[in-house]
Amino acid sequence: HVQLVESGGGSVPAGGSLRLSCAASAYTYSWNLMGWLRQAPGKEREGVARIYSDGRTWYADSVKGRFTISKDNAKNTLYLEMSSLKPEDGAVYYCAAQVFPCKVADVGSFDYWGQGTQVTVS
Repeated sequence: HVQLVESGGGSVPAGGSLRLSCAASAYTYSWNLMGWLRQAPGKEREGVARIYSDGRTWYADSVKGRFTISKDNAKNTLYLEMSSLKPEDGAVYYCAAQVFPCKVADVGSFDYWGQGTQVTVS
């Protein structure tokens, strides 16, 4: 069974930076996409960023210009570089993977999920 394990979360002052990692227990090079989603207290889970197998990326408007998603297929690892962090960025961040192409990339379309890593911005 495929596992995704996030790491790199923590507490950081507003304006600071963090790098999240997501290690997969399987080859990721052929997966359609991998992405990061987050869920803040009292809010629905929302997509943050995603990267497709061809290298295309997508970012939520709220993080565009501040976050960068990348993937190292050789290491089967997904990354999220976060900078200029704001208090509203505080959330549990999840990585997720969609193996086969799908018409949508909503929460219900992902095949694998990590258990999340907490990011707190003060």
